[in-house]
Amino acid sequence: MFTNSKTFKLPFMLLLAAFLTSFVTASFAMDSTPFTKAKFEELQSQGKVVLVDVHATWCSTCKKQQKALKTYFEKNPERELHVLKVDFDDQKDIVTMFRAPRQSTFVLYKGNEKVWFSVAETRYDVIEENLEKAFE
Repeated sequence: MFTNSKTFKLPFMLLLAAFLTSFVTASFAMDSTPFTKAKFEELQSQGKVVLVDVHATWCSTCKKQQKALKTYFEKNPERELHVLKVDFDDQKDIVTMFRAPRQSTFVLYKGNEKVWFSVAETRYDVIEENLEKAFE
């Protein structure tokens, strides 16, 4: 049926890669969007749990935090945690608004209530514990 195995392998491998990529991407649902004041206020008014993530693309601590958040979402796919990303380098007014002393700052809200403030925390168990408190 398939006389040229190279002709078959390439489309098959591309299809397999696309399937695996969609499966891995769908394995956790992390609602992470760029911070806007309007979005933040909307989520707060709805009583949602919102993690303000002050980050920088060059920050190694931020990368560790992202791994911890990914793990959290993989373990807790039912949690409706909204992550709003603040770019430390480009959104200085927002950084100041949240009194973030540096990149890698987390500020967690449940509705209008601030329930956690953290700088440079990368330990998964600490991050998980504080995120879970917001859902109690």
